[in-house]
Amino acid sequence: MDKKLMAAESEEIDWGESAVDEGKIMKRTQSLSESVHTGLPYPLTNPVKCSLIKGDYLYFHYGCDGQDDRGWGCGYRTIQTMASWICNNCVPLKDKHTPPPSLPEIQKALVTMGDKPGSFSPSRDWIGTFEASLILDYFYDVPCKLVHVRGGGTELEHVAVEELHRHFEKHGSPVMMGGDRDNSSKGIFGVCTGGDGSYLLVVDPHYYGCQLEKMELQRRGWVAWKCVSSLDQSSFYNLCMPQTANRAT
Repeated sequence: MDKKLMAAESEEIDWGESAVDEGKIMKRTQSLSESVHTGLPYPLTNPVKCSLIKGDYLYFHYGCDGQDDRGWGCGYRTIQTMASWICNNCVPLKDKHTPPPSLPEIQKALVTMGDKPGSFSPSRDWIGTFEASLILDYFYDVPCKLVHVRGGGTELEHVAVEELHRHFEKHGSPVMMGGDRDNSSKGIFGVCTGGDGSYLLVVDPHYYGCQLEKMELQRRGWVAWKCVSSLDQSSFYNLCMPQTANRAT
């Protein structure tokens, strides 16, 4: 997608409440970084198999809209990044310039659906992969496959890696990953497998600060290949996989 168009779309986003507890409304006109994983080398010299997302997206992270959501907003930001991919790559959404929902809009939608009580909107409560599946279906009519991996280590290597390879080959859309002990939301944008194990391409929503170019985000490790064996082996993990094969361009 043309970079000017991506920037223009981000300028149209109604960012919602910048401080939900104060009821203030702020509209942002900043451009978000685009497709921040591109140009990052594979983690293995001679991989057996590598599978990546297909298409462009915007990188959402802590505070990118002026709302300080550090400590609770990572799941929302991963959903926004996934939503931007859907908006830019799925028919008929890509021709409508539909913006990702703001944090307040996500909370209100979950209350409307009956998944959360009225006190949830506004709040600083976390959300995870299950809520992500509800939101993507609610706003974009995109169903999601939820995969539960009972533990890290061997099961994560075997179950999650194979699921991710199949997903990226068929659907090409970003995946949200979360867990219990390892409860930090992660955007998974690729998987690379070699003879000694696999790596996940993680787009981390926890960055907070001024807008950075993709090369700097990669240099600082906010976009990086993470060895599967380095993840918490005592944590279970859940994957939210948007089923976009029949809608992606």
